[in-house]
Amino acid sequence: MPKRMATPTTALSMAFALAIPGLAAAQAGPFSAGAVALQNNLLTILAPIAVIAVMILGVAAWFNRISWAWMVGGIGGIVLVFGAPQVVAWVRALFGV
Repeated sequence: MPKRMATPTTALSMAFALAIPGLAAAQAGPFSAGAVALQNNLLTILAPIAVIAVMILGVAAWFNRISWAWMVGGIGGIVLVFGAPQVVAWVRALFGV
């Protein structure tokens, strides 16, 4: 079976890809883009609900219906959920990823 020779088009595209590595690098895939869009949509929808939840937790703790520790834990959870992108970016920068 004879060996196939590279066509000029293939050789030209390979040379172009090697000459400009920024264009040759893979960009965000469809799953990543979809996951980011879903995260943004969920955070947009849940922001008003989180505000109401903080108000309810504060009033319940104020009238001694729940412990102050439960209120602080609930608010801490809300902060972690809404601050997750910043936390991930900080950890990635910390480890150089």
